[in-house]
Formats: sequence, C-alpha cells, structure tokens
Amino acid sequence: MATTDAEVERVRALVATVPTGRVVTYGDIAAAAGLSTPRTVGWIMRTDSADLPWHRVIGASGRPAAHLADRQLRLLAAEGVPIRDGRVDLRTARFPLP
Repeated sequence: MATTDAEVERVRALVATVPTGRVVTYGDIAAAAGLSTPRTVGWIMRTDSADLPWHRVIGASGRPAAHLADRQLRLLAAEGVPIRDGRVDLRTARFPLP
C-alpha cells in the first residue's frame, strides 16, 4: 500500500513536536500516526525530514542507524540526551506522544 500525503504530514507533524533533549522511536511515531509499520516512518524520515529534528527519532533499541550513528549521537548529546555505550537511555529520554 502506498504512503499517502496525509500520512507523510502526520509523521512530519509528530516529529516536529519532539522537544529538545527528548527522543521517540520509529514505532512510537508509527503508532501515533496510525501506520501499520515503523518502516513507513523510516522511509518518510529518509525522504522528507531535512527541515525536521530527524535526529530525535531512533530505533527501539536506542541505537541510531549505523550510517548516522556518529552525527546523530553527537547532536543528541549536545541537547543533553543521556547516552550510554552508543545507545540512548530511552527510560529517561523518551518523549510520550499523544
């Protein structure tokens, strides 16, 4: 099933609400946006997130994608996100979406 413009806009709006120093997972966004899979969020973030705080969206393990890890962890650390052994502490930093 194709991703609709409305779904893209819902994901973008949710990502835009994540405050400095907090993170959400791809699954958090998918659930809040009513999407069937976090992979759709990943696709949207990969193709349409240059103007969003993309670095605040991470995998459920708390680890960023390998190709983004250094940059993403550096940006998150600068915002005060707790990071241990290359992994975000989700218990502390996870932002509850509506």
